Amino acid sequence: MRWALVKVSLAVTVMVVLAFAVPLGLVVKELARDRAFTDAERQAAQIRPALAITTDRGQLERAVASSQAGGDGRMAVHVPGTRELHDGRRDGAHGGSRHGLVDASREGPHDAYVVGERRADPRVVEVARRGRSTITPVPGGYALLQPTALSAREFAVVEVFVPHRAVSNGVTTSWVILTGVGFALIAGSVATADRLGLRLVRPAERLARAAQELGDGRLGVRVREDGPAELRAAAVAFNSMADQVVQLLASERELAADLSHRLRTPLTVLRLNAASLGEGPAADQTRAAVAQLEREVDQLIRTAREAKTHAPVGCDACEVIRERMDFWSALAEDEGRTVRLAGVSETAWVPAARSELVAALDAMLGNVFRHTPEGTAFAVDVHRSEEAVIVLVSDAGPGIADPDAALRRGHGDGGPGSTGLGLDIVRRVAESTGGDVRIGRSVLGGTEVRVWLALHGNGGSRRGRRMSRAARARRFRRGRARRPSQV
Repeated sequence: MRWALVKVSLAVTVMVVLAFAVPLGLVVKELARDRAFTDAERQAAQIRPALAITTDRGQLERAVASSQAGGDGRMAVHVPGTRELHDGRRDGAHGGSRHGLVDASREGPHDAYVVGERRADPRVVEVARRGRSTITPVPGGYALLQPTALSAREFAVVEVFVPHRAVSNGVTTSWVILTGVGFALIAGSVATADRLGLRLVRPAERLARAAQELGDGRLGVRVREDGPAELRAAAVAFNSMADQVVQLLASERELAADLSHRLRTPLTVLRLNAASLGEGPAADQTRAAVAQLEREVDQLIRTAREAKTHAPVGCDACEVIRERMDFWSALAEDEGRTVRLAGVSETAWVPAARSELVAALDAMLGNVFRHTPEGTAFAVDVHRSEEAVIVLVSDAGPGIADPDAALRRGHGDGGPGSTGLGLDIVRRVAESTGGDVRIGRSVLGGTEVRVWLALHGNGGSRRGRRMSRAARARRFRRGRARRPSQV
């Protein structure tokens, strides 16, 4: 938006500057030309009094030399020669005093001559002798030809040379000033549009950043309600939405806590019944399962009741996997399943709550027991890197026909009794760390569920993570066979 406003302002200002600067520059050029030729006409007018008095060459040379243009060598006077009339008098002698024309008879007959340096073409001079002022181009500039009447039919021509520099005097400076003013206007317009755009963009950026933070789980984020009216309204709506989200989540926690608390009564009955089963492996397993269920319910109540904090949560994934495999291995032994466990001898901290990781692992292992025939082997592998911890649960069963549908909430086709929520729980746990879940074909021939638990939240580009995950997953699959252990 900010760059769009700058471009619009730039385009409009450039058009305005061109619309005014170009005609103004042409006007300045024309004014300089008019000023130069007006000055030339004024110089030519200074010789007219001398031509009205005499056509003597010496006197005209002194008159020309005394003028500014003549002193600079830019003036010439074209004087026509006298000619005999039919009654023996010189042209202009009769009635000369009555019309104010020169009495050429006093100076005697003479041929045409030129005082000063001539530059104009003689043919153009002859045209000017007919009484028409003319401007003609000559080498280095222009020549102004101004006729002056000597008699009723004779005209002298005053030629004033106007060089190119006089015609364009001040034009370049004026154009430079106009260009500078135009660039200054453009720069000012761009700067003003940029500041206005910044005033519009900053509230929008704050709103987008707040929406991202809210999506990342920081429920306390709010937006400052300033800027244009539309963005203020959007900020008010966002803050109201965030408040409602917080209220809904609080209500959901309370509901979960209440429901969990309601389970304590039937659990107490179940625990008492399990205590009366006596001794034996089946009774021990039942009591262990009831105790585990009580612990999970207590943990669920504590999680739902605790206040919202920003303290980091996490657990040791290897410890959780060892604990849960101790539970599931007993059932695997009863069903004749071969179990392989690898990579759990060390510590692998992940930024996920212990209860959530337990729920995700139980969902994956429960799917193995629920959707594969008895006697089907399965394996759990853990791999560590600088970026993530990868948990692989693979089996030798028939596989999943549509992996994409299996990851969509409620769309799994697990047969009777399946809700389609198991893998969705796994996916949410992985995505809470900035990771993801992938379903593929395992080396055992069945399904492989790969859970990527990122160690550094959402850092880095998703594309880069996908590429590194794929490369590491291939490397981990090649190395799994070198680290097996039987359970």
